Amino acid sequence: MSKLVAIVGRPNVGKSTLFNRLTGTRQAIVSEVAGTTRDRQYGKCEWGNREFSLVDTGGWVVNSDDIFEEEIRKQVSLATEEADLILFVTDIKNGVTDLDDAVAGILRRSKVPVILCSNKTDNNEDRYEAAEFYSLGLGEPLCVSAATGSGTGDLLDVIIEKLGPENGGDEAEENIPRFSVVGRPNAGKSSLINAFIGEDRHIVTDIAGTTRDSILTRYDKFGFDFFLVDTAGIRRKNKVTEDLEFYSVMRSIRAIENSDVCILLIDATRGIESQDLNIVQIIQRNNKSLVVVVNKWDLVEDKSKEAIAYFENAIRSRMAPFTDFPIIFASALTKQRIFRVLEVAKEVYMARKRHVSTSKLNEEMLPLIEAYPPPSMKGKYIKIKYCAQLPNTQIPSFVFYANLPQYVKEPYKRFLENKIRERWNFLGTPINIFIRQK
Repeated sequence: MSKLVAIVGRPNVGKSTLFNRLTGTRQAIVSEVAGTTRDRQYGKCEWGNREFSLVDTGGWVVNSDDIFEEEIRKQVSLATEEADLILFVTDIKNGVTDLDDAVAGILRRSKVPVILCSNKTDNNEDRYEAAEFYSLGLGEPLCVSAATGSGTGDLLDVIIEKLGPENGGDEAEENIPRFSVVGRPNAGKSSLINAFIGEDRHIVTDIAGTTRDSILTRYDKFGFDFFLVDTAGIRRKNKVTEDLEFYSVMRSIRAIENSDVCILLIDATRGIESQDLNIVQIIQRNNKSLVVVVNKWDLVEDKSKEAIAYFENAIRSRMAPFTDFPIIFASALTKQRIFRVLEVAKEVYMARKRHVSTSKLNEEMLPLIEAYPPPSMKGKYIKIKYCAQLPNTQIPSFVFYANLPQYVKEPYKRFLENKIRERWNFLGTPINIFIRQK
């Protein structure tokens, strides 16, 4: 189970550059203009056979110094509540500023471990300026250069050390599926969870989660037995004046990583929006199964079959190319079809664990591949002679052995995936297709 590391600091100290460097991507836009990063970036980082999640907490448009300082305070406060570790990035060229002092004051009162980074240490002479940052009271500053990569290896070593060993868990509990209800603010997540656990409450037991500020609720009635992973909205109702979008995304990231099946709520009165697609991307990046629930269906006037079909087509087209997932139209308020949500989530979880025998797979797929072989490349014909499903994988993974695997492109892999889905039920679950040397 990966842990969450948040990058905080005042604008233009190189947070996005450091994010790109540590994740090995170019996701975050980098600019000399302060406040460039407005949307929060999320990525994975691997180091020393360990993996953790990284969040670039970005900045806001600057209208005035007072407003700007207040937004930074919100950002750091929320990050310290949700993250397992904080990377506090400063600019060694500018030294300690008043905003650095303000952020450091919040971090000193937090119980979350903090690593102080003196960024933009581009040469050895700059290292002598790092002593100034001891005044922040956050320990020894680590000199790094996000632009050149200098010192980032040492930084990653310290991150892994501070995160500690990976969380273990009771094996009996690990075999119980985990469902998380995710979605943008005001989509009805709290109402749906309350509808699930609101009756016969004595059957429900609260178990402290392995990750900080997360509660797993054991749901074991009506023939179901699973952990329900709380997300933003179910707790801390006094936080409604905070930056709800940021808070929701942070909570959704943690919930998604801790779950097997993600129940994505979409507000029927607003339709699918960009924030929903951002959460779907996180679900797909973490290889989690998906169930889409169109909530507040009781508020929609047109409930005809044509309206339902139009809504479904709109959702699937926006989430393409992955379209093999169930869509349920429900209402948490009236409890319309909420029991169906649990049934479908259980079916999706079982599909996630499905294993197809090698003989059956070859019997179905090889004649199909012979009839529709991969297109030839550079005058060479590609032949696939054997296939099998890999055992003990996080999601269903299939390997096809070919004479020229390097010439099999993504469109043909999608063709193989679609044919597998046509013949076996992998509803709502991502599939891996690998082409290997025969």
